[in-house]
Amino acid sequence: MSGRKKIYEALLEGARDGLKDQALYAYVVDHCAKASSKKIVRASLLALSDPDLKDASILEAIYALAIKHRLDPVEANDAHVEEEEKPVKKGKK
Repeated sequence: MSGRKKIYEALLEGARDGLKDQALYAYVVDHCAKASSKKIVRASLLALSDPDLKDASILEAIYALAIKHRLDPVEANDAHVEEEEKPVKKGKK
């Protein structure tokens, strides 16, 4: 299972259990060691675009979490992720 899919599943599971805001964020981070704010926002967008997900309370919890963390400044664990995602520059030969 890909990292984003695992984060997506944890996000849905936590929201289905009634978690919101910081509790939902903490739940996802506890279940996915590599979850960062940036990855959680991406998984949230995946959930919001899922046509099979129709429960308004789950969608509202995920939406609120995505908005909050999208507007937050980069956190320490996000800086590490961004370093990993930078393309490697090749030198001239």
